[in-house]
Amino acid sequence: MKRVIAIIAPFALALPIVGCAAPATRISTGLQRYGLDASRADCVGTRLQANLSLGQLQRLGKAATAYRRDDTTPGVLTPSDLIRVAGEVKDPAIALEVGKAAAGCGVLP
Repeated sequence: MKRVIAIIAPFALALPIVGCAAPATRISTGLQRYGLDASRADCVGTRLQANLSLGQLQRLGKAATAYRRDDTTPGVLTPSDLIRVAGEVKDPAIALEVGKAAAGCGVLP
């Protein structure tokens, strides 16, 4: 019985870690779902995680969710959609960082 517990324990400890993806990963995954390629989505996610607080990222995520709810093309996220969502949040640092990330990662045309 002790041997079975010793084999299972490391996997049990790893499960909560898997469920807690880093904000950059969650941002990247969301952007990829909307059609952005993996390298640019990873770039945006990494930059936003580095330059925004967790609270700012949460506010941005809530704004994006609300924006997508009424969208006529929910499977597509354009660069202007990304900037528009950031502008909806009443925090100029969020809009600035989203714009910088989009420009720096080649998301803007």
